[in-house]
Amino acid sequence: MMSRLLIQALKISNSIIPQYLQSSSALINRVKCFSYYSTSAEIGKPNFPGSRSEFISKLEFIDPDNAEGIPVYRALNADGNFIDASQDPKLDESTVLKMYKDMTLLNTMDRVLYDSQRQGRISFYMTNYGEEGTHIGSAAALDPKDLIYGQYREAGVLMWRGFPLQQFMHQCYGNAKDIGKGRQMPVHYGSRDLNFVTISSTLATQMPQASGSAYAFKRKQNGLCVICYFGEGAASEGDAHAAFNFAAVLNCPIIFFCRNNGYAISTPTKDQYRGDGIASRAAGYGMLSVRVDGNDVFAVYNATKKAREMCISQSRPVLIEAMTYRIGHHSTSDDSSAYRSVDEVSHWDKTDNPISRFRRYMMNQGLWDDDKEQQWKLDSRKMVMKAFAAAESEKRGRPESLFEDVYDEMPDHLKQQMNSMKNHVKQYKEHYPLEHYQPMS
Repeated sequence: MMSRLLIQALKISNSIIPQYLQSSSALINRVKCFSYYSTSAEIGKPNFPGSRSEFISKLEFIDPDNAEGIPVYRALNADGNFIDASQDPKLDESTVLKMYKDMTLLNTMDRVLYDSQRQGRISFYMTNYGEEGTHIGSAAALDPKDLIYGQYREAGVLMWRGFPLQQFMHQCYGNAKDIGKGRQMPVHYGSRDLNFVTISSTLATQMPQASGSAYAFKRKQNGLCVICYFGEGAASEGDAHAAFNFAAVLNCPIIFFCRNNGYAISTPTKDQYRGDGIASRAAGYGMLSVRVDGNDVFAVYNATKKAREMCISQSRPVLIEAMTYRIGHHSTSDDSSAYRSVDEVSHWDKTDNPISRFRRYMMNQGLWDDDKEQQWKLDSRKMVMKAFAAAESEKRGRPESLFEDVYDEMPDHLKQQMNSMKNHVKQYKEHYPLEHYQPMS
């Protein structure tokens, strides 16, 4: 029976090669298809396209509430010691010190800029408290040429790549030295030189864009990958599902990095989804996945490094879910005490803080001590305050720059609008703080 079907398949395939197949590989695939169909039909297995399963005669529903949760990969324990010595990435001392200093410098910058917003000096800010390990651990495992799509809480990734502290400040002030020309809200960073796509406020729009970029990398075969950061709240957006499916079906070299920090603005995870986090969704799209302790910088590093290797060698997407906790408010527009207790936040801050755990590791290794900690706190504070003062003293850009950079050559209707604005401001200049802006032409 089997051989007769194969012979028949070959005859059919040979007869249509001149019109449709044009290649021996297509013929082989057609024969394989006939072979699979006949084999599965003979042994009683389903041959429905798009599934891998077996027939059963007992009615059973899959209940996810009874399934075991996806385990969380951890390398360091709470005391800063490796649970399994084989998981030590053996990073050199200079790399370890940079990781710690970037995590703590980010923390210091957050304090200064958060306070400046509360004082009315900048319009908006988002802190990164509690999530520093996800930033630095993942960024350290990437190639500097890998393309990054951030959501809006990935300042540490940029800091690791060398984004100047002064530029962080210029961007938040939106002054004339901001490379974004003051056209973005604070914390919406971007850097072409550092391969970091400018952040936008709308949730999850970066995800299908990242999948498209990864597909372009695949076609180019440049040996690089794309990493796309997002929160568990963004995973509820339709764009997330489109991005997952696109990347999986087209085998794109992309890391989807989910920062599951417990809350999407004021919405806890229990009100966001019913299933076991975000990593559980990967299987439905045919993606590789891992859940990692986001408060363990080495676990994040190991997971990201391995994910990158698989993305490139296998040309397929990988989903990393980093379990962490947002210690700060969602943003300066949020008061988290309205939806969670102060005790809850304090518990996470004191018992499972990524910086504290990493510092214990460094002290255990003799790389850090209390004297170095105190000196670094003073030095990092001075660095931040110096950059802060420089940014605050800079004027904002020329008002007419509002109309520039949209077209290669400004059309007449925009020129008319620009001239109307300039005439209006000059006529009523007493109503405008022109002293804070560069002069108009």
